[in-house]
Amino acid sequence: MSLSAIVLAGGKSSRMGQDKALIEINGVPLLKRTCDAARHCTDLIYVATSWRDRYAAILPDVQWIEESSPRSPMIAFVEALEQVSTDWVLLLACDMPRLQGEVLKQWTLQLAEIPIVVAKTDQRWEPLCGFYRRDRLESLQQYIAQGRRSFQGWLDSEAVKELVVSDRQILFNCNSPDDLKQCLP
Repeated sequence: MSLSAIVLAGGKSSRMGQDKALIEINGVPLLKRTCDAARHCTDLIYVATSWRDRYAAILPDVQWIEESSPRSPMIAFVEALEQVSTDWVLLLACDMPRLQGEVLKQWTLQLAEIPIVVAKTDQRWEPLCGFYRRDRLESLQQYIAQGRRSFQGWLDSEAVKELVVSDRQILFNCNSPDDLKQCLP
């Protein structure tokens, strides 16, 4: 099984009021923290963004995927998935400060015949923390061609295995200044 990681760093950070990817927690930018956690699973890390210039200095050793324009996580994922060749992809948002590399590595043991393995919270999928077989690309492209953009809707139409997560705090997204306060020491 070959595995790469795609980290999405193309959001506008409108609720945060500043670029989330560059916010530091314990001196490490969120984007770098996410990439470092993903390295426990693979050395092949891709960052999908429209702002490579902002991030290149903190991540000199990743592959860059130029997002056509900041639109939606689903479109960014499709654009990135078109450019990778591994069997599986670990998809992560850049704003998950509680991710732990060892836990991500353990999660790879849950990959099976089901082509999508994604975390779930409060009856909603957490699509930006999951594993996708690359062979789902055509399904994603067809879904988008129908004018649809909801990750939840697409996942509800696919065979998905729920990722077993023992500590739900690992899925915490840092989207606002109040969220950030919860992450700072």
